[in-house]
Amino acid sequence: MQEPGSRIPTYPDTTAYRDYLLRTGDCLYIKVYALNSDISEVLNGNESNNNLQLISTTSSVSDLFTYIVKPDGNINFPLVGDVAVLGKSTREVKYLLEKKLETFIATASVDIHIVRRYFSIIGAGVSGRYALSKDRVSIFEALAMAGDINIYGDRSRVRIVREINGKTEVKKFDIRSKDILHSEYYYVEPNDVIYIQSVNEQFFSMINFPTVLSATISTVSFGILIYNYIVRQSKTR
Repeated sequence: MQEPGSRIPTYPDTTAYRDYLLRTGDCLYIKVYALNSDISEVLNGNESNNNLQLISTTSSVSDLFTYIVKPDGNINFPLVGDVAVLGKSTREVKYLLEKKLETFIATASVDIHIVRRYFSIIGAGVSGRYALSKDRVSIFEALAMAGDINIYGDRSRVRIVREINGKTEVKKFDIRSKDILHSEYYYVEPNDVIYIQSVNEQFFSMINFPTVLSATISTVSFGILIYNYIVRQSKTR
């Protein structure tokens, strides 16, 4: 981490963390806690629902039932029917479902998590697809999961391909800048693709300069050694 300066860029401060807004195709684990066991069974164990899919995860919670956000932006929830969730945070959906369930249950608490969330890393020997294990995963945690950027990765030209308001955008930044901690690049979002450019694509990269300098000095030194040897040999004849 380096202070912004002549070679290290400055990035705007966007400290406020924004909740992730649901998109089509997102998978929601929804569990309802109610005193009425019959109602709980209907809401949490109805495998006949077409929108409900049984999955297994590597977390401590197994056999999660998930609801997929359909292209029309809705999920179909037992008793309630279609619920518009597109563009809402999980917190907003939680309150919305609890409000709708009041018609059927006097008191209910809803627990919601986004599951099957992934990000990808391409380039510099750390390529792979990784699961977002929690709501907030920083760019440094993401790279650590992938084994970090190796010596051939250009830290000054990291790119993130991200979907924003239905459009795909490419964001480029220098991960060495201390300003990253407060920037829009700090937290990884679901479906982000992080591209690490290889320094081989930029021979004169500052990251590569010490290696180039060392190789040049070694070559020149070896050349001088050979020249001196030839001169000495010619004088002895």
